[in-house]
Amino acid sequence: MAVTFRVTYGECGEWVVLRVAGELDLATSPVLRRRVHDAVADGRHRIVLDLSEVVLCDSSGVGVLIAARRLLRSCRGRLRLILPGPGDVAGTSPPGGTGGGGGAHVNRVLATLGVRRLFDVHPDLGSATGEDPSPLSA
Repeated sequence: MAVTFRVTYGECGEWVVLRVAGELDLATSPVLRRRVHDAVADGRHRIVLDLSEVVLCDSSGVGVLIAARRLLRSCRGRLRLILPGPGDVAGTSPPGGTGGGGGAHVNRVLATLGVRRLFDVHPDLGSATGEDPSPLSA
């Protein structure tokens, strides 16, 4: 069963919100990279990546997240990620998955690689776009 990949654009106050769903892998990560670059080129330097519906993230997906962080830091911008905690059920589980909703996989991948601490991670849109956000602990 093929999983459709999509990136949808939204705004919440001064934040651009890119909602990502599906598999973030070698074939799809250039789409997300392009959307982040387009937002920055439009002068938008506060970006939230909602990854709560991402069911798979490989090394190229992690590379895009790290590159987005680097790009936004270079222009004094902000990048925040929305990821459910390991026990949360959000989005859909991958076919044959072992529980945990979408986004929980990304959380595990980032933690396993030791790069989760590089990101400002939030449980939901309200937290990610709030003035005094409370990120999830690493």
